Amino acid sequence: MERANVIKEELIEKDTRFLAIYVEAKNSCLILLSEKEDKLGTMAIAVPKPKDLLGPVSSSVLLGDKNAISARMFAEYVASMKGKIAVVSVYLEKLTEMQAQAYFMRLIEKVLHAEKSTSEKEKEETRI
Repeated sequence: MERANVIKEELIEKDTRFLAIYVEAKNSCLILLSEKEDKLGTMAIAVPKPKDLLGPVSSSVLLGDKNAISARMFAEYVASMKGKIAVVSVYLEKLTEMQAQAYFMRLIEKVLHAEKSTSEKEKEETRI
């Protein structure tokens, strides 16, 4: 039985630290995005449509309202990219959602790319 994959990434821009913790299980992904230190923030969930149905990903805010737009947007993005349930938390201290969105998107791309590299390595190891 496979266990969840956990990846941590960080980015420093304009003297501010942006952090991501990515956890992927068989049917879902969880990403915690935060400024300065790892903290839980506004949380949203997105569920992809079944492959035989057309239409956008459905999403909802689970917790908080300060960064609801970013949390939903990133949850929908990850759910559509991975085809899995996605839960995303966004915590910001000083910056606004608009200021941090580009940095968080880069972090998401980094963790998704790192996850792809990790899963490819695992597949190679199981073949050997």
